[in-house]
Amino acid sequence: MGSIQTRILAGTLWGLMFLIIVQAGAGPARAQAAPANPPPQVQELLRLMDDPATRAWIDQQKPPAIPSDTTSPQPQAMNSELLATRVEAMRAHLAALAAAVPRLPQEVKRAAGLLSQELQSRSIFDVALLVLGFLGLGAGAEWILRRVTASARQRSLSRPVETANERVRMIAMHLVFGLAYVALFALGSIGAFLVFDWPPLLRRIVLAYLFAAFLLRFALLIGRVLLSPRVVGHHDPDVIRAIPMTDGSARFWYRYIVLFVGWFAFGWATIELVSTLGFSPEGRQLVAYVLGIGLLAIAVVAVWRQPSPPAITSEASERSRRHHALGTWMLSLYLVVLWGLWVAGLMRVFWLLVVAIVLPQAVRITKRSARHLLRPPEGAEAANHHELGAVYLDRGIRALLIVGAALFLGWVWGIDLGEMTSRDTAVTRLVRGALSSIVILLVADLLWQVLRTQIDQRLLTLQAAAPPGSEAALRQARIRTLLPMFRMAAFIALATVAVLMALSSLGVEIGPLIAGAGIFGVAIGFGSQTLVKDVISGIFYLLDDAFRVGEYIQSGSYKGTVEKLGFRSVKLRHHRGPVFTVPYGQLGAVENMSRDWVIDKMTINVTYDTDLEKAKKVIKQVGKDLAADPECAPNIIEPLKMQGVEQFGEFAIQLRMKMMTRPGEQFVIRRKAYGMLKKVFEENGIKFAFPTVQVSGRDDAEPAAAHQALKLIKTAPPE
Repeated sequence: MGSIQTRILAGTLWGLMFLIIVQAGAGPARAQAAPANPPPQVQELLRLMDDPATRAWIDQQKPPAIPSDTTSPQPQAMNSELLATRVEAMRAHLAALAAAVPRLPQEVKRAAGLLSQELQSRSIFDVALLVLGFLGLGAGAEWILRRVTASARQRSLSRPVETANERVRMIAMHLVFGLAYVALFALGSIGAFLVFDWPPLLRRIVLAYLFAAFLLRFALLIGRVLLSPRVVGHHDPDVIRAIPMTDGSARFWYRYIVLFVGWFAFGWATIELVSTLGFSPEGRQLVAYVLGIGLLAIAVVAVWRQPSPPAITSEASERSRRHHALGTWMLSLYLVVLWGLWVAGLMRVFWLLVVAIVLPQAVRITKRSARHLLRPPEGAEAANHHELGAVYLDRGIRALLIVGAALFLGWVWGIDLGEMTSRDTAVTRLVRGALSSIVILLVADLLWQVLRTQIDQRLLTLQAAAPPGSEAALRQARIRTLLPMFRMAAFIALATVAVLMALSSLGVEIGPLIAGAGIFGVAIGFGSQTLVKDVISGIFYLLDDAFRVGEYIQSGSYKGTVEKLGFRSVKLRHHRGPVFTVPYGQLGAVENMSRDWVIDKMTINVTYDTDLEKAKKVIKQVGKDLAADPECAPNIIEPLKMQGVEQFGEFAIQLRMKMMTRPGEQFVIRRKAYGMLKKVFEENGIKFAFPTVQVSGRDDAEPAAAHQALKLIKTAPPE
């Protein structure tokens, strides 16, 4: 259409609109006097107005709406007025939909007429055949590429997959080959269609459905890469499956996700079709809502038919089954509410609820997938490396998801971020501060996760058993003591700094807050001097390296193995089981029984007729045998030897012995030494002394008085 004809048509249309407004304002009397049938020129003009190309041109010629000056003071509406406005808009939207239902058959008839005029040169069967031909052309080009690259693809996908790097490389190769096939399919179908000259209306319709087919192919590719419902090459699907799940669950979700995306893509193409054929906005919305029922049905069926978790399928409690059923009902109701909000036109609330249910699930799946993809092979160092990689991947994708969700909500809510940055109002400052706070918290979370993972992996590495009492074991004990304290201190510092920075980005003055916190801290310090004393005492105990985790200490009436060091107290596990929680301020002098070495002294009693030189040699030989024992040798620093005679007792000679062992090992070695001493003493005729009482009963040893009494009894005459 030339420029002159365009101006004439625009002028005629604007004039007709002016006449309609004048006629509307002339009152009912004129309306009754209007002719029933307009003249042929007006009918021709109305036909032109119904043409989609004319409508699109008129919409382009409309002047842009002048934005309201938000910086000027505006009267704030009350919440009730805003709610009433929203309700009235929703009622008007539903009323317009109800009024459009009777007109829908007429719009379908008019669209069929336009389509028949467009298909005068070709029948609809020919058009369908051509569309199938273009799809077949794309599929054929893809088949040729598959045949050409079959050997290279087989070699790439048949390599062994053992490490995380090989697993990621395999998934990347699978994705690259799939993208190449889908791209060639799109070029073969959509590209071949665009080469030919088509009528404008038919061109838009066919292109929409070809693009829907391309979206379906892309969904099939992403589903195969993420879920691996079939075996690729000779690999188990779980080896290269990005999202960890069972084979049955992978096949189930693959089918329903592809079905959902396919219905959505071809539904979108159908909406484009009715829009091109001149449906009114209300008619297009009715068609979209009816197609949306199909999406709702697919989602609800997927929720009810999804494979149950293992805890539910096994012999679980009735309570778990009820919770699972309740969750299924609640999710189904949630989906129905989403569809209702869409139909009611409450799009802001609709998209907010969609993001609220999709974002947490996406974050959870991302975390599981990162751990699954980068699961480490055997070895602590590799585990540490891949654990960090999983943290980077998980937190990076999580940050992208959260920022993307915020930007998406801003877009669907009609928030212009560029314009917002140029304004300085309370709302814009709040939104900018909220976005900055999200970024700050995401960065702080990433730093904390990296730091925590490093510390946890270091602690896990230190659990490898080092020789007791060696320098390596002492260093490991020291590190195991300090790292948990450092981890907690780092978390508190990061959380404090992140919260303060987030408050500052929201416009909160943190200077008075910090000053107030300092004053409050001083007041708390005066009121809790005992707590402060405990904390400071614990710091100095750690600086002095008085005790470490795993050492046996005694302080006053408390003794036990150090299990945990807190900010205020230490937990001691007694060797009989009880746990003492002792504040640092009450420890006082600490007796550490697990440092470096311990001297164990033993005393035995032998008889006075014992050959002391022989006993000394026997004890020395026992010490050599203990030092040669593979179980006792690593824990003996100095072997058992006799120090000499301790003292002469009432019934025995006391011999003193000693040996130097690792801390805590002297009890086992002492028991074994006692057993060996008893055996070798018996073999060498050395007797252990013990107190005895001897009672004798001979006649000549009887006392004189008793002896004379017995004689008198024997010589006395009988009566």
